[in-house]
This record gives sequence, C-alpha cells and structure tokens, in this order.
Amino acid sequence: MKKLLLGTLLSATTLFGFGMASTAAIASDNDPVKINMSLVFTQNELLTQELIKVADKIKERTDGGVNIKVFPGGQLPVYKDNLEQVVNGANWIAVEDLSYLGDYVPDFAALAGPMLYTSYDEYLAMMDTDYVAKLTEEVEKKGIKVLSADYIFGFRHMITNKEINTPEDMDGMRIRVPGSQLFINTLSSMGASPAALPFPETYAGVQQGVVDGLEGSILTMYSTKIYEVAKNMSKTGHFLGTVGLYISPSVWDKLTAEQQKIVMEEINAGAVSNTEQLVKLDAEYEQKLKEQGVTFNDVDTAAFNKLTADVYNQFPAWSEGVHGTINAELEKIRAAK
Repeated sequence: MKKLLLGTLLSATTLFGFGMASTAAIASDNDPVKINMSLVFTQNELLTQELIKVADKIKERTDGGVNIKVFPGGQLPVYKDNLEQVVNGANWIAVEDLSYLGDYVPDFAALAGPMLYTSYDEYLAMMDTDYVAKLTEEVEKKGIKVLSADYIFGFRHMITNKEINTPEDMDGMRIRVPGSQLFINTLSSMGASPAALPFPETYAGVQQGVVDGLEGSILTMYSTKIYEVAKNMSKTGHFLGTVGLYISPSVWDKLTAEQQKIVMEEINAGAVSNTEQLVKLDAEYEQKLKEQGVTFNDVDTAAFNKLTADVYNQFPAWSEGVHGTINAELEKIRAAK
C-alpha cells in the first residue's frame, strides 16, 4: 500500500514537473524576440523611414513577438563592427552595403563595385540571379543571413564646392568616404585623396575644410543638409548606393516559421516601397537642391569608367575575371528587357 502510494506520488510529481517544464517551454516560446537594427543613415532619410515602417508592421503583425528597434545615425556600431555583431550571434540586424560582406565572401564586394549599374532595375535584377543566390548561400555559412539586398538609396556622385568634369579635376582633393577599402580604392582611381571619416563628422569636416567634399546620393545631400556647406554635385554615378539587411542564422532560427514569413513579407514590401519613393524623390530633391543654390553637372563618364575598371584587379581575394562575370550577368539582364 505504501509502495502504491509512493508510486502515485512519484507519478504525480513527475507529471507535475513535466507540466511545469512544458509550461516553461511554452512561455519561453512566447517570449518576444528583441532585435536591434543598426544603420548609419540619419533619422529623416528615406531608407531609415522605410525601415522604421517595416519594424512597426512586423511588431504589429507578430503581436509584439518580434520587436525590432531601429537605431539610425550610427548610434550603435556600424560598418565592419555592425557585421561583427551579426557574426557573433547578437540579436541584431546590420544594415550595410554589400562591400562589407566581402570580408567573409570576397566576390560579394565586387557586386558593389564601381560603374556597374545604369539603373535601379538592373541592380534589382542582378540580386535575383543564380550567381548572387550562390554567394548568399556561401555568406550564410559564415554566420550572416542576407534578409534582403534590395534597399537602394540612389547613385552616388561627387558633392563638393568645385565642378568636377574629369579625373584631373579631382587631383589632390580630399574626399570623405566610408571606411571601406573598395571605396578608398575607387576614389583613389578616380584621382581623389580619400579620407575615411565617420559620417556624423562629415558636415563639420566639409565646413571646416578638413575634407574638400564627399561622395553620396541626391537624397543624402538633401536629407542631411550637406548642401549648406557643399554647393555642387558632379554626376559621376561611380557607385549605386545600396544596402542589405543581415541577421545571424541562429537569431533567425529563434523565430517561428510564421514569424519568419511575416518578417520576410514586410522587408520585401519595404524594399519595393523604398524604390518607388526613391524614384519620385530623386527628381523632387534635385529640384529642391537647385532652389538651395546647388548646381549639377555631368562628367566624362568614359574617362572615369576606364580608370575604375582597374579596381577589380586590386583585390587578390576576388575571383579572377569577376568583373567580366558580373558584366556578363548584366548583359543578359539588358538583353532580356
């Protein structure tokens, strides 16, 4: 009788313990996943605003289960340090251009190389190729899941107080660039002296003559009020400004299948909205900049193109002939139009 009673008590205790464990597991599953999103773009820039909308919609549709907090303006680590947070498995989404993925899969950086794309559509089509899909698989093995690479913020041009027409016009000019070797090599090939300066310090840097200008998009020039200290934009179009959204695979796996579906739907919708708004704002902001006294000029694109082609030979880690490989993909895209 005592044995039977003991057995009953043990069974009840076991069941109770199992029930508690199950309840704990359920509670754990229902705990919200909090993720920091870090980007260098300022609060009032289009891309930042679109990503804030994306984060809000994800939070709403997951009933707070996925809570992404956007930190613009370099409040948190950016550039290489941003990607390192992802690789280290932090609850983190890094928003950076493709060149930073090149530290992990070198050929990814070549996709952000100079003088490749002539339109936004070409870039978006390139991101949808099997070639890019293969690179995406490789970088995920390194601890970086690419959620999207479809966020565009415009072609990058020279923003100075001097009209630039040829590479000779840039001789000796100190131009602010991000701390990326691709940017540094490209601006050097174009004739400038690149200066890796944190973006929040750029306005004062131009104002005080620490640098002679910077390279950036029409939207960046207007949104950050750089036009107050630099009154000319020379349309080199040397880079297409784009960023990807990157997360650790281990953090991604914390989300349920339904949460993952919602996150991807909203991120993709945000990218489409961003591009649609960008097309409208490019023309609108160029006109507004002209009203602020900014002048625009075209450049000798062929001369810059010839010089920047050698940049693709300056990175030994890149696959041999990668420039030709990418251009072959672009030729297919252009032929299919």
